Amino acid sequence: MKKNNSKVTKKYSHLSLEEREELAIGLETGMKQCEIALMLQRAPSTISREMKRNNPSVRLVRYRANRAQLKADERKTESHARERIPSKRLRNFICKHIRIGYSPEIVAVMAAKKNKRWKTNYETIYQWIYNDRQDLIPFLTKSHKKRRKRGAGKQKRCVKISNRTMIEQRPGHVNLRSRVGHWEADTAISRNSKAAIMVLAERRTRYVIIKKLDAKTAFAMHNATVKSLGNHHSSVRRSITYDNGTENALHELTNRTLGVKSYFCNPYHSWEKGTVENMIGIIRRFYPKKTDWKNVTQWDLNKVARFINNRPMKLLGFKTPCQVFVALTA
Repeated sequence: MKKNNSKVTKKYSHLSLEEREELAIGLETGMKQCEIALMLQRAPSTISREMKRNNPSVRLVRYRANRAQLKADERKTESHARERIPSKRLRNFICKHIRIGYSPEIVAVMAAKKNKRWKTNYETIYQWIYNDRQDLIPFLTKSHKKRRKRGAGKQKRCVKISNRTMIEQRPGHVNLRSRVGHWEADTAISRNSKAAIMVLAERRTRYVIIKKLDAKTAFAMHNATVKSLGNHHSSVRRSITYDNGTENALHELTNRTLGVKSYFCNPYHSWEKGTVENMIGIIRRFYPKKTDWKNVTQWDLNKVARFINNRPMKLLGFKTPCQVFVALTA
């Protein structure tokens, strides 16, 4: 019988965490790489490659099994990641049109029309920009430094406001702005502190009241609203339109105190109270979004309110909100 002298090839596998721990112990005790290879029943070249790939690059730092395992896991993950936009011509096409102000969605459609082989979509372009070409971020419409995860803004918020009357049930004359006394309320917050401001805008006259809040809470909102409108005649207190923020949860108490009715916009429909949103936009000219409201005094806010209320407006026949408000409430 003929002897089969062919060697059975052993399937190669990367070192496990246990083997890396044995390697680290061997190095600590002064063993040579060939001795460690014999102990682990591995080829000396395997140990040599492991030391080159996963040994710390910083001098005087010894080989550590856990660090080596992390490096190996990272390389394995990266090896399975395919290139988002492999075509160089397509990448150049995207760069060219993003730089002139086109959105990724428009660029994706244009690319598909220009070349049928350029299969991409706007989500892929966004990922490519934020991961590989961050120099293009300033050319995006919303050039945020970090991008939110997909679906992060689509989660339905649990509404904690009871007995809301939606804006569809608001009387028609309120929509026509034919009477004075119908207000819109909103808040502007700061990421740097708990303090915030409350803004009330009268729909007919565009008259504005701004109050500082120590915190964006329902009690603070209620107290500020009552103080702002409590001194006015009942004819100037008819209704208040809110958004669905929890700071408006005490709207029923506000209604009973002031004798008004409350209406609520649909979630994420900020344009349904466009008057107060526009006024906050004007306030932001004086106090940008990163302003810490804790450092802004009520005197400062009153100064801004006087500017808005005494500025002529085209839609008021170039009269000021203050002039129109006084004329209609005198």
